[in-house]
Amino acid sequence: MSSPSSTKPDPSAAAPRTGDGGTAVPVPAGKVKLPPVVWLLGAVAFLMGTSEFVISGLLPQISGALDVSVSSAGTLITAFAVGMMIGAPVMSMATQRLPRRSALIAALLVFAAGHVVGALSSGLGLALVGRFAAALGNGTFWAVGAVVATAAAGPAASTRAMGVMVGGITLANIVGVPLGTAAGQLGGWQAPFWMLAALAVTAAVVVARQLPADTTRADTSLRAETAALKHPRLWLVYLAIALIQAGIMAAYSYVAPLLTDRAHLATAVVPLAMLGFGVGALAGTTVGGRLGDRRPYATLIPATALTSALLAAITLWATNSVVAVVLVVLLGGAGFANNPIVVGEVVRIAGADRSLPMALATSAFQVGIAAGSWLGGIALTSGLGLRGPSLAGFAFALAALLPLGLLAASRRKAGSVTQS
Repeated sequence: MSSPSSTKPDPSAAAPRTGDGGTAVPVPAGKVKLPPVVWLLGAVAFLMGTSEFVISGLLPQISGALDVSVSSAGTLITAFAVGMMIGAPVMSMATQRLPRRSALIAALLVFAAGHVVGALSSGLGLALVGRFAAALGNGTFWAVGAVVATAAAGPAASTRAMGVMVGGITLANIVGVPLGTAAGQLGGWQAPFWMLAALAVTAAVVVARQLPADTTRADTSLRAETAALKHPRLWLVYLAIALIQAGIMAAYSYVAPLLTDRAHLATAVVPLAMLGFGVGALAGTTVGGRLGDRRPYATLIPATALTSALLAAITLWATNSVVAVVLVVLLGGAGFANNPIVVGEVVRIAGADRSLPMALATSAFQVGIAAGSWLGGIALTSGLGLRGPSLAGFAFALAALLPLGLLAASRRKAGSVTQS
């Protein structure tokens, strides 16, 4: 076990070096070694991501076991999204006077309890309660964990730290969700619930041992938390987060019918195409995390523009199976490159010690996911048919360029004022 001091950022690593003549030379973000706590929180994010998305692969089994329709069982996904949207900021404020280590442990235990309730459910009502509780734990973890990770990494590597945490969710889509789905199909739909509950309790024990006990908030007042929300740039970041996520999810929520019915891909190959999307997303998250610390908007705007172009290409040309799969994989890379950068911008604007702004960033992601999947479904049933979801996604991603452009302009203006 590492000592408590090993989880704190190395001041010398984050501080600028001094060159000849005393000139400060910034340390490249990629050369700053991330502390172990960041990787620990990335592993916890893997659990959270597995829980959020594994339900989609188990809806037939859950609907049969609970004696409800598949669409009714799908409300378990809605309950989780609502729990994340509402619960993240509420739980952030409810735990604001707790030391961060205690808040993270509490989040993991609530997350575990939600899965236990879900596994013991014999009806949809209790299962919904369990999913909502798990979402509260997930939202609390992101509100507090992101602050802990960026503070531990230091300003020179804060976006890389967020890249590790977002990468945990991406890896969950590649590994955790397929494994959880297989476990549910082989051992009953409750099996992944029990596994996630056990792993969450284990993670709580590890967090209790690895995080220093004195990791407390610098300012725990409600006024200080809400004051951080007065920055106009912060709300532009939230808007960009929601629009980017809506763009990706409008298309990806309906990727299976796109590939099988429009691109004529064999049904058995669809999971491999989705695996390719996950691999692309992991690569994009890694690249975005490394580039975003140095040039956030010089990375964000091209990545979002490329996301828009790929969604337009899917709308126009995804009628061939090879072309469609390549475009889907590239969409994962371009779309997910944004995630660690926009979260890093929330930390930069609001301050590293503010959990409420981070909680609202979590809510913005969920708003985008819900809005994208909903409007993508409406577009699918319209006259546009299978071209509808990607076209809706294109409109969302294109709209995201407006707040990103305003953010880049205000950043340049602030820099020129500082220099003058």
